[in-house]
Amino acid sequence: MPLSKLVFKPGLNRDQTNYASEGGWFDCDKIRFRSGFPEKIGGWKVETFTQYVGSARSLFSWATSGGQELVCIGTNKKIYISTGTDLYDITPIRATLTTPTTNNCFQTTNLSTTVLVNIVGHGAIDGDYVTFSGAVAVGGVTAVMLNKEFAITFITANQFSIVVSAAATSTVAAGGGAVIIAAFQINTGYPIVTAGYGWGTSTWSRGTWGSSSLISALLPARLEFQDKFFDDLIFNINDSYIYQWTYDATFSTRAIFMSADAAALAVPQQVAKIMFAPTGHLLAFNCTGYDAGAAAPNYLGAKDPLIIRWANVDADAGPIPVDWRPTLTNTAGFLRLQSGNQIITAARTRQEILVWTDTSLASLQFLGTQEVFGIQEISTSTTILGPNVVATANSISYWMGNEKFYSYNGTVSTLPCTLRQYIFDDLNRDQGQIVFAGTNNQFNEIIWFYCSGTSNEIDRYVVYNYAETIWYFGQLERTAWLDAGVIFYPVAAGDGWVYTHENGHDDGQPLGADPLPITSYIQSADIDIDDGEKFMLIRRVIPDVNFGSSDATNSVTGAPLTPEATLTVGVRNFPGAASSTTNASGIPTDRTVVTTATINQYTNQVFVRARGRQMNFKIASSDVGVQWQLGMPRVDARADGTRG
Repeated sequence: MPLSKLVFKPGLNRDQTNYASEGGWFDCDKIRFRSGFPEKIGGWKVETFTQYVGSARSLFSWATSGGQELVCIGTNKKIYISTGTDLYDITPIRATLTTPTTNNCFQTTNLSTTVLVNIVGHGAIDGDYVTFSGAVAVGGVTAVMLNKEFAITFITANQFSIVVSAAATSTVAAGGGAVIIAAFQINTGYPIVTAGYGWGTSTWSRGTWGSSSLISALLPARLEFQDKFFDDLIFNINDSYIYQWTYDATFSTRAIFMSADAAALAVPQQVAKIMFAPTGHLLAFNCTGYDAGAAAPNYLGAKDPLIIRWANVDADAGPIPVDWRPTLTNTAGFLRLQSGNQIITAARTRQEILVWTDTSLASLQFLGTQEVFGIQEISTSTTILGPNVVATANSISYWMGNEKFYSYNGTVSTLPCTLRQYIFDDLNRDQGQIVFAGTNNQFNEIIWFYCSGTSNEIDRYVVYNYAETIWYFGQLERTAWLDAGVIFYPVAAGDGWVYTHENGHDDGQPLGADPLPITSYIQSADIDIDDGEKFMLIRRVIPDVNFGSSDATNSVTGAPLTPEATLTVGVRNFPGAASSTTNASGIPTDRTVVTTATINQYTNQVFVRARGRQMNFKIASSDVGVQWQLGMPRVDARADGTRG
């Protein structure tokens, strides 16, 4: 009997039924396509020795003039600089309080590790961080135990608690000395979009005076946006301040408020996003405006969600542009968009800066005149899901809207997507703010990491391969992504760790732990003979699979392991039926059967016996050290009558 090649169209299609997708692929996880053929994705390794604190929502890399490779990691609690395997905390200090406010501020309780701290007007919220210095022992709690960083548990505006490493040996109402210094880091934020209730969370004038709102308001997650100026780092927290960190090879200094720079003038506040233009102008989007009549040095105007401001690029006061006050003799300035309700995000491309509002897209371009920049409206009928959903490759920008994907290459187009219904029917739109887009240019991929409908944290991804114009998807918890560039591998963040991707074959674990296997598979849609009029009998499969070299070894003998995968042939009689296994006697329980065989590089053929109106094919692996690519397997299948 002649063998039949199994040739499937590349990419996944879930916007049709399994049966209607005949000739294509229907389900997968952790695979990609290369030249039309599916393969397992590369693995990842943990790069840092310690975990970061909080949920990471941004990654930014750059190399200093001395060649040191740095990555900034922004979480809802901290700002870190990573170099090699080390993490350094550069979180800015919000306030430093000392005597008399902090005099004998510690209150201990015998046999308790909880210490109350009494500081009037501390300004901290629950989960903030404070570092004490200058304290002396109190209640059996030593100075070493007190003079360090602590997470704060908020109690009142004048009191909070900390937890020390050993219990107090006596109760003391007030102690610790008179020279205590308390350095409070900037307030932490929400890790995800969070529903809030009560006073101030609802729309103004809704409900009766003095009542708490019973309608929830979605409180934004804390996000960070970074850019570099030579060796230095500039960043902002969404709807908050701009900060700057001057490169320090010892990483012993923290970032500071830009407004605290001695030369700072009219620095915008409540900034949605910052970035540098190719001209060197530092841009601020959706921020407080400039008011020439307001008090110096802030010149603070009202928050304007459609304003774009930029600093003077020729400032002589220092290496970082901190002069935002427009004059006749500098290039600082501002302009305002006319479409939309608020600026959501912006992205730098080769010839322009694209600016998205909630309903429009505009192009910001350098004019070289006294006006410096001009704005051109591109589209007034687009949507965008969040500030981090844009990725650009080969001068084309791609983004996720509220109900579909878009691209821009001079004009805005809807991106054809064979997974559109599948993705948007299972998308937690309330968490759209934390959806994260990135590129993996080595494989021509645009990746969106998103929250499925039942999750408040990122747990899924969808990929658009722009070279092959196909889509695929999977499950992976990565909250931020950075393509290879300064760092040789793509960098991602998740679960408190920094990972390098496309690095090895496995799920790399923290230092000292063995890697775990990555479960990867792809399954075809059903195929039939004569539109299912005839049954088919599958008796043999000739696999065509390439395996990458294995770096896994036997844990006892140390011998290398042979990479293996499983091939599964499933059959069913009707589109709505589920493929099932045989019973103990080998007889199909419902006239359907799934037959699975293990294969490796040296497997010539596998024998199966499966009969049904429809057949599907699946390849999977779940062992360490496995890398596979599927070619064109062949099956020995023949028509087997018209009756079941």
